[in-house]
Amino acid sequence: MVRTRARSQLGDVAKTLTFAVCLSMTPGGGAQLPEQPPGSTEDLESLRFTVNIDLVLLHATVRDREGLFVSDLREQDFQVYEDGVRQRIRLFKREDTPVTVGLVIDHSGSMRPKLNDVITAARTFAQASNPDDEMFIVNFNEFVTLGLPIATPFTNDPNELERAISKTPADGQTALYDAIGEALNGLQRGRREKKVLIVLSDGGDNASVRTMDQVLKMAGQSSAIIYTVGTFDVEDEDANPRVLKRLARTTGGEAFFPAHHEAVVEICGRIAHDIRNQYIIGYVSTNPARNGTYRAMRVVAKAPRHGKLSVRTRAGYIASGEPAPASGDGAK
Repeated sequence: MVRTRARSQLGDVAKTLTFAVCLSMTPGGGAQLPEQPPGSTEDLESLRFTVNIDLVLLHATVRDREGLFVSDLREQDFQVYEDGVRQRIRLFKREDTPVTVGLVIDHSGSMRPKLNDVITAARTFAQASNPDDEMFIVNFNEFVTLGLPIATPFTNDPNELERAISKTPADGQTALYDAIGEALNGLQRGRREKKVLIVLSDGGDNASVRTMDQVLKMAGQSSAIIYTVGTFDVEDEDANPRVLKRLARTTGGEAFFPAHHEAVVEICGRIAHDIRNQYIIGYVSTNPARNGTYRAMRVVAKAPRHGKLSVRTRAGYIASGEPAPASGDGAK
């Protein structure tokens, strides 16, 4: 989820004490906070204790009027609001950090003429990504399967990604929600702090055990950014672009609906570039309650030298310490 529990040095709370600090994270991932400085041989056990901080992490993309990335902003150029209340920024980074990426690929029967372009798009994405990224494949029709071998859960090799996608034939119906749920769970097995899903599908769901509401809740409790690419056919009665738009908007990603399925190659290259040009912003909410309510978030960027700026990030998160529902049988 977007809140991450960490143990932190509270120098501003108790400056006269020295604490040995450890890092502890929920499955949603967390920010690496400063470690205890070395050099003291004093036994600090009597001063060692754990302080829990709910750090809300945001990944923000900033563009100018021309739609170009703006990459030279400072912490003071940003304002963060939760439910209309301004929050104090506790973490700010602008760097190309490695990412755990799940590629969720539709293999229903209608995708047969499009799979070659999807495979090329996956290769393009891998080649344009950070070389330290780790990626996995979730293939789905009415069944959900993991594309990579068990012994190789992650890779950034374009050839391995191609094999992981191409070995599953395009046939059957569409279990989109089950696939996204499995991929969200799979992200938590990754070692990278930043998590991303890319969903490529040409239809709505007609075979899942999970429901749309369950998947949206999982996304709201996850730290993942979800990009969706809907290659819908005009005559497809199962097409449901609304859910793809909601997943992207809720998590700070972007939804694409190309007119021609060949465009997925260019789109995946653009997504890779977007991921590598984001700011990481963290704050501790002024509202400590964890009652399962939804918290709306808004980020504003102002820098007179750039004119009007637009910021894309998560729309909000669910303030709950409980895990998202994991109904369904998972990958088969």
